[in-house]
Amino acid sequence: MNICVVGTGYVGLVTGVCFASQGHTVTCVDIDEKRVDDINQGMPPIYEEGLEDLLNEVLLKKKLKATTDLKSAIQGSEISFICVGTPSGLLGDIDLRFIEEVGRDIGRHLTDKYHVIVMKSTVVPGTTEYSLIPLIESSSGKKAGSDFGIAMNPEFLREGTAIEDFLKPDRIVVGGIDERSTEDVAELYKDFDAPIMQTNPRTAEMIKYATNSFLATKISFINEIGNISKSLDIDSYEVARGLALDSRVSPSFLRAGLGFGGSCFPKDVKAIVGKAKEVYYHPIVLNAALALNETQPLRLIRLAEEKLGSLKGRDVVVLGLAFKPGTDDMREAPSIKIISSLLKKGAVVHATDPQAISAARKILGEKISYYETPGEAVEKGDVLFIVTEWEEYRDEALYRGKTVFDGRNIAEARAADYYEGVCW
Repeated sequence: MNICVVGTGYVGLVTGVCFASQGHTVTCVDIDEKRVDDINQGMPPIYEEGLEDLLNEVLLKKKLKATTDLKSAIQGSEISFICVGTPSGLLGDIDLRFIEEVGRDIGRHLTDKYHVIVMKSTVVPGTTEYSLIPLIESSSGKKAGSDFGIAMNPEFLREGTAIEDFLKPDRIVVGGIDERSTEDVAELYKDFDAPIMQTNPRTAEMIKYATNSFLATKISFINEIGNISKSLDIDSYEVARGLALDSRVSPSFLRAGLGFGGSCFPKDVKAIVGKAKEVYYHPIVLNAALALNETQPLRLIRLAEEKLGSLKGRDVVVLGLAFKPGTDDMREAPSIKIISSLLKKGAVVHATDPQAISAARKILGEKISYYETPGEAVEKGDVLFIVTEWEEYRDEALYRGKTVFDGRNIAEARAADYYEGVCW
């Protein structure tokens, strides 16, 4: 099938490359000419394990190309996926301006040929039906359900394992406005070894938010247990191991530490809380999960001050900048709060990360010093903060003779002269 993917960010590029790897012909569309050129030359604008190799493979087979020409991409395909960003607004609500722009543009380029438009971006329940459809109908003069199809197909990709998650999913959810829309999208996944759930757009949208909200809450829950456990001189990882032996509880997302970050969990939980307020409901559990996550990274600072006193003038080495290993994503990363707090307290900050230094510079500027390798970084100070659990940091030699405050439970760090874990 000929597929158009609008937006070449994290979700869009992974979606396009993976569909192309399955034999479909994919055109990725973006307004950024440099990004388009880079993709066509086999250089993905994001770091994701396996993405560059797979991109070059599908380019070589001429199964994928990138362009700035939305009109030709829409008219040369049977199905289009909307994969543009949905950032948080000032009050935590979802900002739909990119969705609205793309909806209008797609509508203007529709022809008399039946075309299916698929919402892949994460949007609050009701967006596909009450925002996207009216925009497309208005700009095209056509009618949803008869002249074109509409469906919501949420993504469940984890940064660092996105290629595997796309190609070997736990489930596929397709929420169409009618049987034809739903079946056309489900057909794309017919060779995937996963259950396909067919539903309506609002339910599909809510499944995405329910998934991310549950996982975010699970992280905050185990961090709360970890905070209590530490005060009682109990290892929270032993508690989590015992908890996970219960058949009703999965061991996933039960690693106590510095909390959640990235492009999904913080934004999505805030968005569904905002949507709940529109229907006069106050989400107690979700608000609590967000509140705990806000303060969790700063527990590392508190531990350091309890041990060392004032941090003013101290050389502090931060190991890890990305919100998780396997990505260069700095969005909502705990490192931002930790480093900002360290700077306010007068510390001299030295930081390292295998992939996220460039992204960190855009956020933190040159207020801190950056080092390509952990070996270079740890030479600059005797106080180490472990913020991201990269494999590169599992080396006892890095920690000998150091004072370590660990936010990620790196076993090798216990070789330090002084070691303290945030929840254990």
